[in-house]
Amino acid sequence: MTHFGLLCPAVSGHLNPMTTLGYELKKRGHRVTLVSILDAQPKVLAAGLEFRAVGEADFPAGSNAEAIAKLGQLSGLAAFRYTVDLFKKITLTLLQEAPAAFQDAGVEALLIDQTSFGGPTIAESMDLPFISICCAIMLNQDPDVPPFNMNWSYHPAWWARLRNQLGYRLVNQLAKPIVELVADYRQQRGLPQFSHPNDVFSQLAQICQQPAEFEYPRQSLPACFHFTGPFSNSASREPTFFPFEQLTGQPLIYASLGTIQNQLLGTFQTIAEACQDLDTQLVIALGGGSTPESLPVLPGSPLVVGFAPQLELLQRTTLTITHAGLNTTLESLSNGVPMVAIPIANDQPGVAARIAWTRTGEVVSLKDLSVSKLRSAIEQVLKEDSYKKNALRLQHAIEQAGGVKKAADIVEQAIATGKPVIR
Repeated sequence: MTHFGLLCPAVSGHLNPMTTLGYELKKRGHRVTLVSILDAQPKVLAAGLEFRAVGEADFPAGSNAEAIAKLGQLSGLAAFRYTVDLFKKITLTLLQEAPAAFQDAGVEALLIDQTSFGGPTIAESMDLPFISICCAIMLNQDPDVPPFNMNWSYHPAWWARLRNQLGYRLVNQLAKPIVELVADYRQQRGLPQFSHPNDVFSQLAQICQQPAEFEYPRQSLPACFHFTGPFSNSASREPTFFPFEQLTGQPLIYASLGTIQNQLLGTFQTIAEACQDLDTQLVIALGGGSTPESLPVLPGSPLVVGFAPQLELLQRTTLTITHAGLNTTLESLSNGVPMVAIPIANDQPGVAARIAWTRTGEVVSLKDLSVSKLRSAIEQVLKEDSYKKNALRLQHAIEQAGGVKKAADIVEQAIATGKPVIR
């Protein structure tokens, strides 16, 4: 058996899938320890995994909530720049403290979220094998495909390739503070520099939560890249109370803007007005951005909760209104639920573009958001059978992809053999 170390950002969209994978590995007899800041601890312990804290001086308990509260008020480029600044700070902390934490725990191999940018360097400096995990939308750069944070659709023409290359230049420029931080660390320890952004990912295995059908056509993925579909298991998550007895039996619209970009409270007002007078019941999950009691009375009297047991609620849902976070998107598709996406920041425009490309929903941009436009999109998705059929098509693809069990199989094979797992 192997002692696995986990690295991922301390937010639900990354902790939920990573701890689910850790939970599956623990069930198979492995030991699993996640290293992060203190705010990650509750979700890690709820999954039955071990936890080691780093950055307690710079990131005391509650600091994550403060940073997320500020990020939740931003959108677009401003949110992306703020995210880069946050990631630079946590990357510095991980580079300084995570190696000792993993060594003290006796970790033998690492599973590293693609957005834990210092993770591969930590693994190399400790001479540990590692596997890359795409908890968010995949970051692998490919001139045939738009950057992860762009709302551009796929197109095979030459002009689209040029557009994509210019987009990657912008992304790489914005990420330069993190890249330079990691490069300095590598130089100090005599490690070779990366020549391309894709070089940071594992050569043993790269595992992606997306099914292949929810990604644009790609020609340059390494042979060790695997689309396994989402990592979902309610047993690995903290229990969440929900008043199921208040559901009316009407077609259910579930609205969530996730746990980060949830401070734009006026958006919930717009959602409630857009759903008013429809023959549906609206459930709004605030994701911790506020409390139901602090909101004004919303039109149509929707059922408003702080958090919802999303996996269970989606089994009853007819349509999801989402910020296009990858986990909510994939969990909706896992239940054959079409969507209306309102992307706000970071990878959400890219996820929303894939919702539109797969015809599993409609997209309303935040800058164009109005009651009339949102209502029109909702009615279109509810009335046209093609959205539901496409969501069911993706549901079938997800079922065939293998999910967290397939991901754990790949992890075990890669670490046991020390050789790349070829798809």
